[in-house]
Amino acid sequence: MKTKELPKKLPASLYFFFWDVEAKKLDPSKHPHYVINRLLDKGNLEAVRWVRRNFPKDLIVETIKKMRDFSPWTATFWSRIYNIPRSEIKCLDPHYLTMRRKLWPY
Repeated sequence: MKTKELPKKLPASLYFFFWDVEAKKLDPSKHPHYVINRLLDKGNLEAVRWVRRNFPKDLIVETIKKMRDFSPWTATFWSRIYNIPRSEIKCLDPHYLTMRRKLWPY
């Protein structure tokens, strides 16, 4: 089975979502979890479509499970889309959510 080659650069239309880095130089193949997390959590419909077209499903699921930067609402949404049990998603862990509320009570 042939594996999907990861993209080497972001489309210019998605640079907006990477305000904290130099998006033009960002290589999604070197930082796939960061790119997937940012676009699924903060992106628009175009960003989500780009992620789903350019990254394998197993890498997307792995990112949803391991990245703590997802908002609880977004993580819950993606857990339902990909049928991931909430207990497998780190950002939905009750201990982490309690700590998050203490640090950012809004």
